[in-house]
Amino acid sequence: MGIGTQIIGLIASLSLLVFVHELGHFIFARIFHTRVDKFYLFFNPGFSIMRMKKCGDQMRFSFFSSESPEDWKNYPETTEWGIGWLPLGGYCSIVGMVDETTKANELPAEPQPWEFRSKPAWQRLFIIIGGVLMNFLTAIIIYVGLMYHYGEEYIPVTEAPYGLQFTECAQKIGFQNGDKIISVDGKVPETIGDFSTSLLIDGVETVTVNRNGEEVKVAVPEDFGQRVLAAGDKGGFCQFNFPFVIDVVMEGHPAEAAGLQHGDSLVAINDEDFFSFFDYQSVLSKNKDKSVVLSFYRGDSLYTATVHVSEDGTIGAYTVTPDKYFTTKVVNYSLLQSIPEGIRKGNDILVSYVKQFKLVFTKEGATQLGGFGTIGSIFPKVWDWQRFWSMTAFLGIILAFMNIIPIPALDGGYLLFIIVEMITRRKPSDKFIGIANTIGFTILILLLIYANGLDVLRAFFKF
Repeated sequence: MGIGTQIIGLIASLSLLVFVHELGHFIFARIFHTRVDKFYLFFNPGFSIMRMKKCGDQMRFSFFSSESPEDWKNYPETTEWGIGWLPLGGYCSIVGMVDETTKANELPAEPQPWEFRSKPAWQRLFIIIGGVLMNFLTAIIIYVGLMYHYGEEYIPVTEAPYGLQFTECAQKIGFQNGDKIISVDGKVPETIGDFSTSLLIDGVETVTVNRNGEEVKVAVPEDFGQRVLAAGDKGGFCQFNFPFVIDVVMEGHPAEAAGLQHGDSLVAINDEDFFSFFDYQSVLSKNKDKSVVLSFYRGDSLYTATVHVSEDGTIGAYTVTPDKYFTTKVVNYSLLQSIPEGIRKGNDILVSYVKQFKLVFTKEGATQLGGFGTIGSIFPKVWDWQRFWSMTAFLGIILAFMNIIPIPALDGGYLLFIIVEMITRRKPSDKFIGIANTIGFTILILLLIYANGLDVLRAFFKF
């Protein structure tokens, strides 16, 4: 449970995505009669957990070995399949291709018909793009399955009874807690995600809200997305507002000592009126290890109680879950209906991610990059199959997009070289590709160190 479950979810998800990505390269390589030397899930520096290879009419196996058996080299036409011990990816070593597994000077002097470098440019293009296609296709299939099995359930943002709660960054541009969304540049958003996305990356100009029964227009600055990133609002700049009605009082905690009970509805702290659960969280966190006077309704009667706030800024009372206050919209799909809906879902997420990728190149965006810790944190601490598959599909789309970026050592870098070759009819030398890949791989390693370094800083400092 907890962090362990998140780690398992992360490894399982990335393992599946890496496998299908490399399988895409493998399938197209075999379609075009290109040999694949090795296909590995996880990296295997030093030794492999398992190796297997078809040698003649027999499937041979080797476990916990540092290298392949010598006689396996007599069967170069078949692929060695294996599982490494380092769960940070995997690889598909295609014969005659200069990549992280093969340097230019390791290739035979004369290209052979079964090698990658001997194939026409259009075939090499499909072999390279196969991984990205498989990742995106896998994401679509998962979304189709989710739509068919679970359907969709969400809270229409325009029907939130208590409006939205906004961060300080959003309040500075004119939003107020309790505002109810009417429209965004004249269009009505369906979900809170649609509303957030439109403000952060779609460049909308005006949001119309219902504020205490009156229509009010809020102007959205062009750099609002950067402001949110700079403020460190990782959970977004808004969420559904709801009151603090006590559901569970924890035994031995301040709320129990003060006599608070299930169903009590908090209305004030130290004679200052508050409505939102988030307001109570904020005020209590500012009164750690102090006593406060809570006003609350129990039935139709108003009461007060003095409560000593704990050192972590809580009183030991859980609120009624927010879904009790909202009417959700449920949409179920038949198998035929789930196919176009799954495609739409995958396409929408891809378009949204591409749009927000521009924020990475801002100063604010660069400081919000994250590594495996950040990715792992999006998985639930209690196993949830719906959430797991949803996160896997989401990461599959991200992996597909990131791999298509034209950086040497990524699929996009190879595609760039092939497209240039098809246009100029001049093929870059294997030596040039090798040097470019080394530079690109160095850049990727530095980015990996930077992103995971930020995770470490966030874990130990308020960063």
